[in-house]
Amino acid sequence: MNILVVEDENSIREIETAYLKKAGFNVFEAENGAKALSLFEKLNIELVVLDINIPGIDGITVCKRIRSKSNIPIIMVTARVEDQDELIGLECGADDYLKKPFNPAILVARVKSLLKRTSNAVLANKYMQIDEEKQQVKVMEKLIELTTTEFNILTTLFKNPGKVFDRENIILKAYNDFGSSDILDRTVDVHIKNIRKKLKVTEDLPEFILTVIGKGYKFNDSL
Repeated sequence: MNILVVEDENSIREIETAYLKKAGFNVFEAENGAKALSLFEKLNIELVVLDINIPGIDGITVCKRIRSKSNIPIIMVTARVEDQDELIGLECGADDYLKKPFNPAILVARVKSLLKRTSNAVLANKYMQIDEEKQQVKVMEKLIELTTTEFNILTTLFKNPGKVFDRENIILKAYNDFGSSDILDRTVDVHIKNIRKKLKVTEDLPEFILTVIGKGYKFNDSL
């Protein structure tokens, strides 16, 4: 599980990172908004701990930009005490909110709780429903039979509409790092082809997975 911690105060960021790593998470760090967005674009980030008051691109803007492309959980953090700040954070797309100072153990508990809630949720748009707990996909209410690898690929792309995943990242996610070094890039292409075929339950449906030439694949963010 990859977590991005965005915090400009080094001592606080180091403590948050240490506690999250101890809890078993892979943690990436950013001290400003520009780096946070760059890491989000490059890596398969699955949750963000985001301070509002960061230099350059502020936390609210970072939250909005991430939310425009992804449904991953976001926990906002701030030293401010006004209730209005909490409302602004939640309205921009944050899932939870922590006020400084806080016990780092509380942050870990909030992260685990949020991941548990979101992992049991049914992902959906107007064409498709994905039940992660049941590993079940429906398109226009028709049940689609996918292999575990196909399901993992589709879910990864669906959770991050518009975000381009190269083949290496798709392999790491779909195969959970097990034997992934032996998987060929063209294997991903075959999986994508099979997924597209299975999802096309009627001819008038749009393409759910789009090819980005020279880069990889993304879920259609216009749906």
